[in-house]
Amino acid sequence: MLLQVARGRIAALPIGVALALSTASVRAADVDAFLAGTSRNCVECDLGGRDLKDRDFKRAKLDRAILRNADLAGASLFRATLVRANLAGATLKDANLNLVDAKWADLGGADLSEALLYEADLASANLAQANLTGARLGRARLNQANLEGAKLGRTDLRGARLAGAKLKGADLRAARLDSQNLRGMDLSGIDFSMADMVEVDLTGADLRKAILAGVNLFGAKLNGADLTGANLEGANLENAILTDAKIDGANFEAAIMPNGKRTE
Repeated sequence: MLLQVARGRIAALPIGVALALSTASVRAADVDAFLAGTSRNCVECDLGGRDLKDRDFKRAKLDRAILRNADLAGASLFRATLVRANLAGATLKDANLNLVDAKWADLGGADLSEALLYEADLASANLAQANLTGARLGRARLNQANLEGAKLGRTDLRGARLAGAKLKGADLRAARLDSQNLRGMDLSGIDFSMADMVEVDLTGADLRKAILAGVNLFGAKLNGADLTGANLEGANLENAILTDAKIDGANFEAAIMPNGKRTE
């Protein structure tokens, strides 16, 4: 009887309002089913600020979901879809995001430290100011991603795609970038101290005032790169190519040069 009255009231409302109430009711049901583990589908759900630590969300569909400031520490999102999801400020420390599809997702300021992101698709995602310290990003797609001001210390970026990514102000200390393609990228002022950049392609890259102290640049391609004012103190440049590179004001103190000899 009460249900019939409720339905009658909804039917009596303007069509737009009735549809909105009906949609909200369906989404609330989706959230309940999702959190109960009876459904893997929570598209456009509002899960903002929730405690979701250590939950199993493998293969979940969370496209356009609101997970702003949610706590997903230790959660498994293996192969989940998070296309255009809002995860700004979320905690994803130690989470499993291997093979996740998070194109165009907003992860600005999120904590992804020590997270697993192997082969994750983060193309065009916003990761500005995110903490990715120690994250495993091997073969991840970061094309056109915004990583400005992100903490990428000790990250494994081997095989990752970074074409068109914005890295201004990022911290890449001790990152693993072996054989990475960084041709023509704006890397000015970035701190790469003690990073592994063996055979990295930096052809034509802007490395003005970059910090490359102690970096292993064995066999690196630095053709036409701008190293004006860069700090390469103690760096290993053995077999590196510096043809047409701009080195005005660069610091090569104690560096191993392309000929294998260390500078005084």
